[in-house]
Amino acid sequence: MSLSVVIPTLNAARHLPGAVASLGGADEVIVADGGSGDGTPDLARDLGLPVVVAERGRGTQLAAGAAAASHPWLLFLHADTRLAADWRSEAEAFMADRHNERRAAVFRFALDSTAWQARALEALVEWRTRWLGLPYGDQGLLISRSHYREIGGYRPLPLMEDVDLVRRIGRGGLSVLKTQAVTSAERWRRDGWLRRSARNLLCLGLYFAGLSPRTIQRLYG
Repeated sequence: MSLSVVIPTLNAARHLPGAVASLGGADEVIVADGGSGDGTPDLARDLGLPVVVAERGRGTQLAAGAAAASHPWLLFLHADTRLAADWRSEAEAFMADRHNERRAAVFRFALDSTAWQARALEALVEWRTRWLGLPYGDQGLLISRSHYREIGGYRPLPLMEDVDLVRRIGRGGLSVLKTQAVTSAERWRRDGWLRRSARNLLCLGLYFAGLSPRTIQRLYG
């Protein structure tokens, strides 16, 4: 089965080459840029990738990238995430099973840090994914185009677009693959492991309490 990979970018020139390099075997890689000022679109074109320019906002960018994709399966991946080398074989096995045409899959979350805080966060994400059915976008998302359209795709949200979509997929409609999606720990090192994790948890709590993603964005940036 063939698939299109969609990567949303915003000033991601430092990370994009690593993400693209990890995608050997992808049939198509599309960059959906939200107005980068660091040359990301030109870099993507130099890498031979088509670039879709969209209004800033990950949900809007992901939707634009999906609309430009040409293959029956979609893989959404963040620009600061690299997939382990065995990703394609496991993705192929998932796509080949007809029962998965109305399901979706995510990868195992990992961070490129040796800090103990990284291992603790990975364990927390594994628990949240397995028991609450709430993976985040940095775990990637593999889904058939038909199912993506059936459930309404990504909505134009400034944040929580990943949670919004997986809630519509449903916990029973998600599989967790063994392949790791290794994400840069730069944000946690910059903001502080506890502070960054606490802010993410608070944003999730406010979302489930009924605050709109736009309101949460105004509160926390």
